[in-house]
Amino acid sequence: MRSTLSRVLCSVTFVAIAALGGGCSDDTTTTAAPAASSSATVDPSAQDPGHRRLNQLVGEWRGDKSTFVAGGTPDKPIRTEIVSRWQWIAETGNNFLREIATGDFGDRPYYRQGTLGYAPTDNRYEWTTVDSVTPMMMTYKGVAGSGSDTEITMFGEFTDPGVLGDRFVGQRIPMRTTIRLESADRVVMELYFTPPGQAEMIADRVILTRK
Repeated sequence: MRSTLSRVLCSVTFVAIAALGGGCSDDTTTTAAPAASSSATVDPSAQDPGHRRLNQLVGEWRGDKSTFVAGGTPDKPIRTEIVSRWQWIAETGNNFLREIATGDFGDRPYYRQGTLGYAPTDNRYEWTTVDSVTPMMMTYKGVAGSGSDTEITMFGEFTDPGVLGDRFVGQRIPMRTTIRLESADRVVMELYFTPPGQAEMIADRVILTRK
């Protein structure tokens, strides 16, 4: 019974692990955030350096996503093409970016929303996602003082429902997310897990190319 439940939860969590990249790339099913609640452009002169850095993410991206767990392996990852859209949230004083991913995943619609922000008091970046499949938030925070690092790195943990196998069900799994703003037209986002007693392993990689 536990094995069956674990397999079901594993497939659910696989969608959540797409946390870095969103849904499938069918443009007919994707929907941007309402224009009335977001601002696509912000005056850089009104921003601090930490927020100004995130302007590079604003816009629409096509991505090549590789998933190395939940059915994928290091040698044979699951490959999909994804679409993500990023906008500043005007109601927050443009302090946070919203990333919206919509589309189809398997035989059902998929929706995911991510919020990326910079905390100037801690000089770090913070990232939280919710989706239409899992009833939990995936939350990551950078180390205080890391806001000027070349690579944005943030940490979190989740309770494994079976994505790493039956023996890890119910255990807390440390996570690490990295965002490399390589150029105006290319961003690489990666997610890593550290199972108890094992070395850190890559779980998901998304290479975003501006559309």
